[in-house]
Amino acid sequence: MGSNVMHLEMVVTRAALAVLLLCGPALRPAFAQFDLVGSWDATGNEDLAGDGLPVDYTGYPLTEEARTRGLSYSQSQLSMIERQCQGWATFYFVQGPFGLRIWSNTEMANGTPVSYTIGAWENRAPFVIWMDGRPHPSPSAPHTRAGFTTGRWEGNVLVTRTTHMQVSFLRKTGVPLSDRATLTTRFYRHGDILTVFATIEDPFHLAEPQMLTKTFRNSPSAISPVGPACIAVFEGTSQGESVSHYAPEKNPFMDEMTEKFGVPRDAALGVPETLYPEYRKKMKPPAAPPAP
Repeated sequence: MGSNVMHLEMVVTRAALAVLLLCGPALRPAFAQFDLVGSWDATGNEDLAGDGLPVDYTGYPLTEEARTRGLSYSQSQLSMIERQCQGWATFYFVQGPFGLRIWSNTEMANGTPVSYTIGAWENRAPFVIWMDGRPHPSPSAPHTRAGFTTGRWEGNVLVTRTTHMQVSFLRKTGVPLSDRATLTTRFYRHGDILTVFATIEDPFHLAEPQMLTKTFRNSPSAISPVGPACIAVFEGTSQGESVSHYAPEKNPFMDEMTEKFGVPRDAALGVPETLYPEYRKKMKPPAAPPAP
């Protein structure tokens, strides 16, 4: 009798193990497909946008309003004490030259990430990617430099969406970003390479989505989670002086790229059609300057 009971127990145990093996993948919690945590050095394989000539909007599909606002901007504004540390919006982690430090906050019960945090730098605030399914705030909720970001996994790709960013700039030459802009970011990992693909949409200042990419490599040494503090200093601008700006049609740098590099004015000013290969058929060499 005892041997029969023992045999039955073995059969039941084996059957239970078989069920667990078959159903195991479905019963496991949905862990991330790759590990995002760590330090990531920028590889420098992409161009850094925003450090060119004063009126350089090439590669941006700007609306007329954005173009007008951009042409009224003077980079002398950056010397004003109250503007020196105003910082950049969240997307700058893709556009800027620096690496990343990423860490996670995990659920104690099962170890799944509740959020990821991408550390700050002196001109960019840290921002949190919420992974727990919480909704975005209402449109009237406060906007911050970092915005509000949620994330989800699509296969082995982490997809994030950022809203509630403060008014900022898309480029250091004064291309504006409104507080209704959104940022969608996709993180791909291949071995020690992390590729970030970002899409910026702005109903006021972008006629089409603007796309940026940046590649990082896993760093053997730790990157600081917080960059050096920004310290404002007096740069010769008199206290109480009005904000430096131009009347858009009087911007003295409007034709600098056209004259220096032969770039058509429409391309320099971010006219959307200039982003496409077909525009090359319409390009004409700039007119020769009049003889002295």
